[in-house]
Amino acid sequence: MSLESNLTTRRRFMAASATAGALGFATSAVAGDVVGLAAETAGGGGGGNAVRPYRIQIPQAALDDTRRRILATRWPEKETVADDTQGVQLATMKSLAHYWANGYDWRSCEAYLNKLPNFVTEIDGLDIHFLNIKSKHADALPIIITHGWPGSIIEQLKIIGPLTDPTAHGGSAADAFHVVIPSLPGHGFSGKPTATGWDPIRIARAWSVLMQRLGYARYVAQGGDWGNAVTEQLALQKPKGLLGIHTNMPATVPDDVAKALQFGTPAPAGMSADERHAFDQLDSFYKHGLGYANEMANRPQTLYALADSPIGLAAWMLDHDAKSQELIARVFAGKTEGLSQEDVVDNVALYWLTNTAVSSARLYWESKLAFFAPKGVTLPVAVSAFADELYQAPESWARRAYPNLIYYKKHDRGGHFAAWEQPQALTEDLRAAFRPLRKA
Repeated sequence: MSLESNLTTRRRFMAASATAGALGFATSAVAGDVVGLAAETAGGGGGGNAVRPYRIQIPQAALDDTRRRILATRWPEKETVADDTQGVQLATMKSLAHYWANGYDWRSCEAYLNKLPNFVTEIDGLDIHFLNIKSKHADALPIIITHGWPGSIIEQLKIIGPLTDPTAHGGSAADAFHVVIPSLPGHGFSGKPTATGWDPIRIARAWSVLMQRLGYARYVAQGGDWGNAVTEQLALQKPKGLLGIHTNMPATVPDDVAKALQFGTPAPAGMSADERHAFDQLDSFYKHGLGYANEMANRPQTLYALADSPIGLAAWMLDHDAKSQELIARVFAGKTEGLSQEDVVDNVALYWLTNTAVSSARLYWESKLAFFAPKGVTLPVAVSAFADELYQAPESWARRAYPNLIYYKKHDRGGHFAAWEQPQALTEDLRAAFRPLRKA
C-alpha cells in the first residue's frame, strides 16, 4: 500500500472510531459469512419484527480469490480513439486494477463499516440491512437516506458525521439528524429477492415499515438515482410521520420536453438558459448514456460476466454517466478530486464481494416508472441541483413538478454522487431544507 493510501485509510478509520465513540455506537455482534449471500445475519435468530445486530466479515479466501482474478484479467486492446467515446479507457482500468490488487485494503473498509451500527430486519419476507446512527442531540430529526445504482451505503458515509454531530462539523445542535441508511434489496448486505415484485413502490412501503419499526414517529427522507425513485414513491404513499423529502436527482422533466427527447425533435420554444442547458444534458444522455440501463432493464440475467470478473464489474460501474466517469478517470490518473481511488474501489468491492452485480441490476427490470417524469408529489420537497448530474434540474421545472417546493439550490460543482463527492454542500442543503419542518 502506498504511503498516501495508507494515510488516507488511517485518517478515515480514526475518524470513524472517534465518531463511534462520541455517539455511543453499539458494535457487538457475531460475524457472518456474506460472500455470495444476501445478508447472512449476525447473531442468529430473526424473523418477525426483530431488529438484529449485523457484522460484516468477508472470508480471507474471497479476498485472495479477488486478487487472483484481477491479476488474471484478460485485457482487450487499447481503444482506437484518443478519448473515452468508446467507453472506459484501458489506462483507467489498468490503473484501477493495479491499485485494487496491490494498494487497496478491503479490511480497512470493513473495519470502518463495522464501527457503525449495522442491523438487519425482515420486512415483507426479505432481510433488509441498514445503518442506524443516532445523534447525541435529543431533538434530532430522523432521516432515511437511500442510495442508487451503482451506489451503496458507501456513498453516504461522508455525511453521517456532519448530520448526526453538527456541532463538530460547523453546524448547530438544532440541525442534528438521526440517520438511517438502508441497502436496497438485492444490493450490498440486504437480501436478494427470489421472486419478482421488488420495485421502488414496494421498497418505499418497506422503508415506511422500517422507520415505524425503529420508533421514528416523525421523519424526513432523501435520495438520488434509485434513491430518488424510492423517496418520491414514499412521499406519494404519505405514510404517517413523513414530513417531507429532499432529492439530488429530481424527476421534473415536462411532458413536451420528454416528447422532444424521445422522438429527437427540436427543443420546445421559449426555453430559458437553464432549461436549455438541462435539455442539452438530457439529449446527450438519451443518445449516449442509456446503454447500461437498457441492458439491465431488459436482460439483467445476461450479465454473468459482471459476477465473474471484478475488473469487468468495475468497468461497467464506472461507465454510469459521462461526468462521473471523467472524474474517476482523472482520479486514477493521479488527480485529486471529490472522490479518491479508495472511495471508488470500496464501492466496487462491496458489489463484488457480496455478489450483487446481477441482483442489483434487476431493479431496472422491475421498475416501470418513468425515471425523469413528475409523479405528482404534494408533500414538501427540497431540491439540490448539481452541475454535473445527468441533468441539472432548473428551478422552473422543479416548481412545476413539486407544487410544495420548500427549498431549491443550484450548485456549480458536483455530480451524480452528491453525498460522496460533495458531502459538505449536500449536508448544508439538508440542514437548511428541513429546518422549517422540524417543528411541524
